[in-house]
Amino acid sequence: MDLGQPFPPCRYTAGDGHGAPAAPLGRETKVSATRPDDGRLREERLDGEVVYDGRIVRLEVDRVRLANGHETVREVIRHSGAVVVLPLHADGRVTLVRQYRYPIGRVLLELPAGKLDRPGEEPLECARRELAEETGLKASSWRRLGSFYTTPGFTDEIIHAFAAEDVERDASATPEDDEVLEPVTLAMDELEAMAARGEILDAKTLATLALWRMGTQQV
Repeated sequence: MDLGQPFPPCRYTAGDGHGAPAAPLGRETKVSATRPDDGRLREERLDGEVVYDGRIVRLEVDRVRLANGHETVREVIRHSGAVVVLPLHADGRVTLVRQYRYPIGRVLLELPAGKLDRPGEEPLECARRELAEETGLKASSWRRLGSFYTTPGFTDEIIHAFAAEDVERDASATPEDDEVLEPVTLAMDELEAMAARGEILDAKTLATLALWRMGTQQV
């Protein structure tokens, strides 16, 4: 498989998981993300311990009872949450940053982002700060695009996505001491073409572009 090529578009038409046939193509089926009886799937924490408590994450190892009565161990990374910003210029261009990511050993092209610094910090406040620190830009208006869990199989990290509109230069970028960033400004169609070719590998950037395309909510 050539991962450099985009996957062909498809439509999901699975059945109900109990042997019922799938709905024919073209028929719209309403599916709710949550149900009143979701409690029947809940897992109960029995005991656990904190294995590591660091500056960014805390690792907990818990023993839990599953909904089917079986017991297992869950390794969970706790995270304070984060924001990601889509900086949109008046001419339609967008600013990103190039950053070396040590865990994967390579540079990624990403949207500006950062974690919530303190308990109770408003995501929009954090978004304004991260945009200024990483790019030196400010926005005339903001739109909340949505929120998403990054990898809920092992972490509770949630990212809040924003569009910063009509951005302009306000000051020089002032990244944290442990960050080395290179701002890059591209036309939106060029960025989307790069994403379609599989050249954008950062999940929060791809998710934010998708949310922006789907519609927005005014802050």
